[in-house]
Amino acid sequence: MKRDSIYSMLAVAALTATAFACKPTQHAADAPTEDDVILHAWSWSFNTIGQNMKDIADAGYAYVQTSPANTCFVGDNGGMALFSQEGDSVMGKWYYYYQPTDWKIGNYMLGNRDEFKAMCDSAAKYGVKVIVDVLPNHTAVDHTAVLASLDSAVGGHENLFHANGFNDIIDYNDRYQCTTGKMGGLPDVNTENPDFQYYYMQYVNDLIACGARGFRYDTAKHIGLPSDTLDAKAERNNFWPIFTGREPIRDLTLSMPDSLFIYGEVLQDKNVKEDEYAEFIDVTASNYGHVLRNALNAGNYFADSLGSWHHKADPSKLVTWVESHDTYCNAHESAAMSDSLVRMGWVFLAARQHGTPLFFSRPMNSTRQNYWGDNRIGARGNDEFKHPEVVAANKFRRAMHGQPETVAATPDGKVIEVARGDKGAALVNISNEAQTVSIPTTLPAGQYKDKVHNVEFKVADGKISGTLQPLTSYVIY
Repeated sequence: MKRDSIYSMLAVAALTATAFACKPTQHAADAPTEDDVILHAWSWSFNTIGQNMKDIADAGYAYVQTSPANTCFVGDNGGMALFSQEGDSVMGKWYYYYQPTDWKIGNYMLGNRDEFKAMCDSAAKYGVKVIVDVLPNHTAVDHTAVLASLDSAVGGHENLFHANGFNDIIDYNDRYQCTTGKMGGLPDVNTENPDFQYYYMQYVNDLIACGARGFRYDTAKHIGLPSDTLDAKAERNNFWPIFTGREPIRDLTLSMPDSLFIYGEVLQDKNVKEDEYAEFIDVTASNYGHVLRNALNAGNYFADSLGSWHHKADPSKLVTWVESHDTYCNAHESAAMSDSLVRMGWVFLAARQHGTPLFFSRPMNSTRQNYWGDNRIGARGNDEFKHPEVVAANKFRRAMHGQPETVAATPDGKVIEVARGDKGAALVNISNEAQTVSIPTTLPAGQYKDKVHNVEFKVADGKISGTLQPLTSYVIY
């Protein structure tokens, strides 16, 4: 969005606010908003999440997302390092829990079923909902590690996989390859096999019975849509209608579908059909995360096109982030960013009207020289999830229910404002220098103090003025 367009929007918003001020008996209808935020408690054990639930709730998170709860491949002799290298005293890899050997609750990395349920009970006590990372798309790379009970339930080992399931994906924009082929060495499960669907539904419903209230579908774009080409072993691409509660599988239906938050890892590319996935589930705004990181790294709002969501789906269907565990751990695309810079991006996202922001919890004591920090699976992440600015942004988001947004930036792009009607605003300095600003706003004239630093800002003549410290955010309402 061009700067002149942004200022025009602000002018219109200011005129609208003035018009309403002349008619105190009339009230503008609430704008549609998404008010919740998710904490991704990446690699925290179930016990660790449960023990920290009060802090999670106090920090303003509506949801906490766990790493996968399924039975998984035991690698490196069961070592509990996040990522071990040759010569390390403790071995292990975080991604082993993304290699299922069965779909039952509990694994050696994060905890057993009783511990999972205790975590969910703790979440309910504090009014937090649990999202579980689930992954029906594939098994462990070593598919011979799949348990005999799973093979038996689906009609034999050969029926667990697509006909194309052991052929590598060569072209990720070829939908047939993408939805039936082997990704990164992981054999592709026949998610259309009714026996598998029935077995997997028992797992999902057991998670719900224990207290789960949402799911994040890993590798969702690799599970076929109704419009996709069928695998030779499939009669219908009906996974998504079944696992969003629209259809039963035999005598089983997804439990309490209307009470669940379900989204999928639908990483964007040329032929992903993200808008069709959004007909069934919320989807990840991976392209927006990329352009946001570009802007943050440049210290300039205008360094990339943040005025667009870069997605075919409605913004109300998007899960947004500054970084994900994949951008941090796999390609290290975001790992070099400082905690402070990530925090500035978070305040910007959390202040916005649409999307459901997800905060990725980095490892305890991680640094830009040591991404893995203490390097232990099960341990709590660092303190950033409850940093005062993060907490203020989380609570601001909920307080701004029904308020439309107006996004503006200083001409040099170093300071961003997200104004929410006439109720509040978030100001973010994404530069490494202090900034004294006077920026258009929709807030009424007056003196304001932010919720974190107690810094004063003045609004007069449709502009908000004040001084912002380097890489610091200010929340006003």
